[in-house]
Amino acid sequence: MERQQRPPTRRGPAEWFTGEVFIDGITGNEQPPHASLGSVHFTPGARTAWHAHDAGQTLYVVEGVGIVAARDGAVLALRPGDVVHAPASEWHWHGASTEHFMTHISITETGTAAQWGAHVTDEEYTQAVARINDVQE
Repeated sequence: MERQQRPPTRRGPAEWFTGEVFIDGITGNEQPPHASLGSVHFTPGARTAWHAHDAGQTLYVVEGVGIVAARDGAVLALRPGDVVHAPASEWHWHGASTEHFMTHISITETGTAAQWGAHVTDEEYTQAVARINDVQE
């Protein structure tokens, strides 16, 4: 058993995110690495760009309120304890609601690539928020 050095918190790159996003790496120091885990902190309104993962991605929400949306039009509200899996090659985005922070643990297989696309537009984001609000009322 070995305690690993925790890397410093880093800001999410502007190429991948809209708004203020901070990432704390959890794994990646062990050799060989098996999975990439990170705690991703979104400020209200912050979100990823459209993206897909070769082997899929699992999100475990630990705090706040968030949104995840897929190209097929599916939109889900995210709350603490929720687990969402985006299958391999599914284009999706995720982020915080307009009024709350959201933190999730992102789990992806190490050695697989993410494909990054366009930023989620304000219109796409607003439509997703409206769909979530319609369902909750």
